[in-house]
Amino acid sequence: MATTTTRRPRPAAVTLTTQAEARIAALMADAPAGTIGVRLSTPRRGCSGLAYSVDYVATADPRDERIETPGGSFFIDAASVLYLVGSTMDWREDDFTAGFVFANPNAKGSCGCGESFTV
Repeated sequence: MATTTTRRPRPAAVTLTTQAEARIAALMADAPAGTIGVRLSTPRRGCSGLAYSVDYVATADPRDERIETPGGSFFIDAASVLYLVGSTMDWREDDFTAGFVFANPNAKGSCGCGESFTV
């Protein structure tokens, strides 16, 4: 007799707040023609070594993690997932600044300006 196992869906590597999802929707509403989503990656740069980068995506990379949001597709670069697992991505805006803010449990330190982090 064959046994079937039901697997729970794997949780997303990054949790998006409602403010982050709303910002992704706003970005997608003004996106250049041919854009299929927004991608988060962690390129090497800054004082501490890695930085967060959010860019438009024109073609999907099958290795990237894909999260469907109400405003469009959100991709996480496959090479960056290990640095981001368990993170929360938020959008904050005040009188002086606006930008995505990350609560990353993998970050061991960051530079003074908050532009980059180390794992």
